Amino acid sequence: MNDEEVETLGRTMAGVLRHFPERYGLEMDTHGWVDLRDFLTAVQIRNKRFKFLRPHHVVGLIETDPKGRYQFEDGKIRATYGHSVDIDLDLPTEGIPDVLFYPTTEEETHLLLEAGLRPSDRKMVHLSATFEAAMEAGRVRIQSPVILEVDTQAARAAGAVIMKAGKTVYTTKEIAGEFLRRSARVEEELPPSEGAGGPAA
Repeated sequence: MNDEEVETLGRTMAGVLRHFPERYGLEMDTHGWVDLRDFLTAVQIRNKRFKFLRPHHVVGLIETDPKGRYQFEDGKIRATYGHSVDIDLDLPTEGIPDVLFYPTTEEETHLLLEAGLRPSDRKMVHLSATFEAAMEAGRVRIQSPVILEVDTQAARAAGAVIMKAGKTVYTTKEIAGEFLRRSARVEEELPPSEGAGGPAA
């Protein structure tokens, strides 16, 4: 597949597996799984340019996805996070880092530290494995996000269920404000490029 086809297929997978399987006439089970061959047929019916599409194309996209957003198992595929549909994701809950990160705005920081984290347009709260990953996610909305740290040990001891959903993404239904704090870290500045500030050649 060329780059444009990969991008189009990726957007289609995200939409179908996270938000609107019914638009493609697909049945999604309670854990978010959709039959791969049914998915292929539905895509080919709606987009003639994908008549060539075979299972290995989709599996290859899943296996090379840098964020680990999808899974393939027993002939079925699913998204592991980002859903707006009601499903019960049976994802791993072991090996959760002691601290996770959440990006927000300066204006929302005080409210979140008091009220905690709850889903807005998605069904789950999405947390990042690293400060840098949270910063990257936050910059989708604003240029200079504020990063909150989540004390996952204390939150889990209080009953929060946190699941690993991707390579750097974790999800949970909510986190109480008492387990949040504003990160004191600042993004590391990149070193100046060689010759920066020197005379022009």
